[in-house]
Amino acid sequence: QERMPQTPPFAATFDSSSYNRNLYQSKEDNYGGLYYHDNNLLSGSLEALIQHLVPNVDYYPDRTYIFTFLLSSRLFMHPFELMAKVCHLCTEQQRLSEPGLDENRIRKIAPKILQLLTEWTEMFPYDFRDERMMRNLKELAQRIASGDEMYRKNVQQLLQNLIWKLTTVSQYEEVLAKINATSTDRLTVLKTKPQSIQRDIITVCIDPYTLAQQLTHIELERLNYIGPEEFVQAFVQKDPLGNDKSCYGDRKKTRNLEAYVEWFNRLSYLVATEICTPVKKKHRARVIEYFIDVARECFNIGNFNSLMAIISGMNTSPVSRLKKTWAKVKTAKFDILEHQMDPSSNFYNYRTALRGAAQRSLTAHSNREKVCL
Repeated sequence: QERMPQTPPFAATFDSSSYNRNLYQSKEDNYGGLYYHDNNLLSGSLEALIQHLVPNVDYYPDRTYIFTFLLSSRLFMHPFELMAKVCHLCTEQQRLSEPGLDENRIRKIAPKILQLLTEWTEMFPYDFRDERMMRNLKELAQRIASGDEMYRKNVQQLLQNLIWKLTTVSQYEEVLAKINATSTDRLTVLKTKPQSIQRDIITVCIDPYTLAQQLTHIELERLNYIGPEEFVQAFVQKDPLGNDKSCYGDRKKTRNLEAYVEWFNRLSYLVATEICTPVKKKHRARVIEYFIDVARECFNIGNFNSLMAIISGMNTSPVSRLKKTWAKVKTAKFDILEHQMDPSSNFYNYRTALRGAAQRSLTAHSNREKVCL
């Protein structure tokens, strides 16, 4: 549970005694539509699970449950539908729509509802690119904050943080579009006048460690923009009763995850292209050895994604069949790297190295040691 995404209590001044109330408390096997076994929540009806998400004066849901339910519920209903139900339950149960709302009551429930909204916007900000989501969020937040200046400031901060995140991801997507357009134009020029603009990678960056660092910066930036929900939405199964219609009604919103996959493929093709471009075998062998050194530095940094992309590029058919070129390469270092990425036993070697890098990251004293991709 400690490794799950968490946000701090909404404000230190609020009574947070019930914030960390554990979800896995002792209850009957069947309690209000929720099914438990050994005090662990196993399943429940959709309505009961939604009810379990909504805080009240004496209860706040466990943060692991919040993350898990917000992530998985999108397989069964749209996030804006869930938000509408949550807002309705908060309003009705706490009688927030009544004109003479008791101030003591609002002081007890308001910080918990604001905390839930904060956690939602922190964990899944992309849900709020939907205008319906944003409208419901603003309505509920403003209703809570209407009678207290402190709550108004907290609501304003919540909305500012969310808008900043959504603006940042929109700018990132614009940059990706420009990169794709530029690469297409550059490919056209390369085909017509290849020698006029061509520079090999070693000329651009002679130091393998520097290139490995730059690749890691790119990896971290692109990974940072992937929402956890994209991994769920990327693998939504088609509805067996609805032809090609998926259980998730809208077109899958996985653009940042897809951009990360495209980046992996582009790096692999870059490696293959750089190796195949030189005319002489000794020059090709030099480029191969250069990328082997880059891959080794990626491994040392903890950047396994770039490492895998480089090895994939070297294993493409146009490169692997250059037998005379490979005969001039000292392959001992490459063999070690390939051993690390060996797919046998479900990538056992890779998973072992990844665990080691993850452990190093947890106890790291420098930023470099914290990297684990």
